[in-house]
Parts: sequence; structure tokens; C-alpha cells
Amino acid sequence: MTRRPTSTPWTPDSWRSRPAAQQPVWPDEGELKRVHAQLAGLPPLVFAGEARHLTRALGQAAEGRAFVLQAGDCAESFSEFSADAIRDKLKVILQMAVVLTYGSGVPVVKVGRIAGQFAKPRSSPTEQVGDQVIESFRGHMVNDDLPERSARVPDPNRLVAAYQQSVSTLNLLRAFTKGGFADLSQVHAWNQQFVASSAEGQQFEDIAEGIDRALRFMAACGINLTAEDSLHEVDFWTSHEALILDYEEALTRRDSLTEEWYDCSAHMLWVGERTRQLDGAHCEFLSGINNPIGSKIGPSATADDVIDLCERLNPQRVPGRLTLITRFGVDAIDRALPPLLRAVRDQGHPVVWVCDPMHGNTFTAEGGQKTRRFDDIIGELKGFFRAHQSEGTWPGGVHVELTGDDVTECLGGVEDIVEGQLHQRYTTTCDPRLNARQALDLAFGVAELLRS
Repeated sequence: MTRRPTSTPWTPDSWRSRPAAQQPVWPDEGELKRVHAQLAGLPPLVFAGEARHLTRALGQAAEGRAFVLQAGDCAESFSEFSADAIRDKLKVILQMAVVLTYGSGVPVVKVGRIAGQFAKPRSSPTEQVGDQVIESFRGHMVNDDLPERSARVPDPNRLVAAYQQSVSTLNLLRAFTKGGFADLSQVHAWNQQFVASSAEGQQFEDIAEGIDRALRFMAACGINLTAEDSLHEVDFWTSHEALILDYEEALTRRDSLTEEWYDCSAHMLWVGERTRQLDGAHCEFLSGINNPIGSKIGPSATADDVIDLCERLNPQRVPGRLTLITRFGVDAIDRALPPLLRAVRDQGHPVVWVCDPMHGNTFTAEGGQKTRRFDDIIGELKGFFRAHQSEGTWPGGVHVELTGDDVTECLGGVEDIVEGQLHQRYTTTCDPRLNARQALDLAFGVAELLRS
């Protein structure tokens, strides 16, 4: 699929010759090498054929024939890991996907920020805690979130812990999505209690009843529904930011069928706004793997920047290979996005355009918690759709941070959460997430935008 545009052969460790941003300073290089060798000998988390399948599905979104829902935690936690949490998060994503499919009439490609999203870039390598300066929390793959100097020392053994938790998470996801939980006949059961009692929960119940009627009609017409796998199973893909390159390199394997390299830590990887330098280590690494990949794009990006990124990461212009995830903020999207859409369209790059309406709208409340306003999130999504409509391009998807828990981390929404309520159920280890009711409300809003 993807070939290196230079005469120098790509290898999984080619990134080491480039400047690598946002990497932890591991205190024991010998221990890091031992952990790297251990990870390199462990089985892959995903397989090359699965990644190729996702590329084809994303290719449909690039051509305007599908819509991408990429959703999950801002940063997965070692301490809040349970089967119930995974199930409830999956429920919300499945509910959103049903709303989007039912409302828009196009297939929804379901991609989770899960089974690997353990690391986060930080704006500063240190932070002030009381009267001392300690290392910033970089995600449980690297260090601990306890506000203590000893807890913030990077520990390479956490890379193995992240792998092991990802194995358990993937086992559960595969059981849920292929073992009957995702069956459309179970659509009523996905309505969690605190969602089912709400107005948007009732809207979802109306959709569920419509699906039931359609299934009964097809059965009455003599269609053998038990033979239709698409009614009983869903394809659910994993993704995370390819931030900690020691981990990604160790899990990169050569496919025995094609002899091409795949990062087997997830089906899809992306590079962040802080690490997408063309000559940097992250772009170097992503340029050589054959997984579908993404790049965050912020308000500082110019049309030339984005075209250069497309040429660097998808020189063969394979549909579905590259997803551009925009994160501008509600105040910048109407100005910043249209020139990028025009440039990429005019140069013929077959990208998937996905809107991340979360990261550009983050601010710190008076109580010290980071938060986002639901109205700003919806406002950026509306700007995303306006821009695509004006340029004649396809708004290919949405990328959101959410949880299945009844948290109070984002302001507004159907519950009209205010700043004084943030402390009540604020449990995120990093960025604020939508709760299930807000996430479902967002899905109805996006479905309406797709219809119009």
C-alpha cells in the first residue's frame, strides 16, 4: 500500500534518527531495552488483515459513502479498568452509531479510542503541585497521576502493563461485538438507565422500535435474518495516538502475506497536533506502517502544511489510508477550515475529513477543572458541516471523547451542567469527557446535520 518516497529503506526504528517530541525521559536505559525486547516477543494485538479491512471501510468515507464515529476515553486508566466500564462505553458508541445510521442512511465506521490510548502529550514537561515542581502526568503508560514526585518518574514496565490491559480490553470488545451483545435485536438493551429516562433516551427508544418493526417486516417477507451476520455482529476497530514510539516500534510486525509493515498495537494510529512535524520522528514512523493513519490538524495549519502532510503520509493517494482530524475551536473553524478543504480537494488527495470538536474548545473553570461547553462542541460541528457544504466536500466523521459513566465534566447539554457541579462526578485522568446523555444528544445533532 504505502511506499517510502525516498531511496532509504524504512524500518520500524527509522524514527530514532529524527527529533522525537513528547517522549518521556526514561531513567534507566537498560530497563527500557529489556522491556522493548519483551514487548517485541509478545503476540500482536491486532492483525494486518484487520487493518486492511478498516482501510477499505475508511475508503468509503473518503468517497462520501460512509461516516466515521471515532470515540472513547481521553486517556485510559489502569485504576478504573473493568468489564462494566468497557461494556458501558461500547453501549454509548453503539447507540450513537445506530442514531447516525438511522438518521443519515449511510454506514457508520465505528472506531474506538480504546485498547491503547494510555499516553497524552503535554504542553509543559513539569507542573506546580503545592510548593514543588514535579514531572507532568503523561498517561498511565508512562507514569502515575498521583501528585507526588516519585509517582511521576517514567517507568518502562508500564508499557507492558498497557499491553496487558489492551489484551484484556480487546478480548472483551471482540466478545461483545461478535457474541450477540451488538445484535440489532438487543438495541433496546443498550439504553442505559439514566439515558432511558431522558428525552434523548426516548428518542432512541423510538428508533429502536422502528428497527424492530423493520426486522419483523423482513422476517414476515421470508428473509432469513439469522443468516445476515451484519444484523448480529458489528465491526469495531481500535485506535490511539501513536505517541510513545518505543511502544509502537516494539509492536510493529512484518505481515507474512504481503511483507509489509504494520503496527499491531491498534487498527488505526494517529499523530497529534504537537507531533506532526514533517521531519519529525512521529511522521517518519507513521509513513512506513501500512495501517490506516490519521493526523490532528489545528488552527495554525496552512494549506501548504496540510498538502505536505498528505504527500508525506499518503504519497500513493490510497483512499482510506489518511484521515485528517480537524480541531480548530468554535471561533476558528469557519475561517480556518475552508481553505484547507479547497487545497486538498484541488490536489486530489482522497482523505477522510473528521471533526474533533473537543480539543479546540477546552478551558479551565474557576474551580480549576478543565472543561468544555456542549454548545461550543455542537457549534464547531455545525461549522464543520457548513464548510464542507460550501466547498462541495464530504464531512466524513466525528471524533469525540466520552465515557459511559454519568460524569459531570463538560458544561451544558440536556442536563444543563454548570461550573458549580463539575466537582460532583469529575473523574477523568486528563481531559473532560461527554457523559452518555450528552454523547447521545450529540449523535442526534450530527444525524440532523447529515440529513440536511
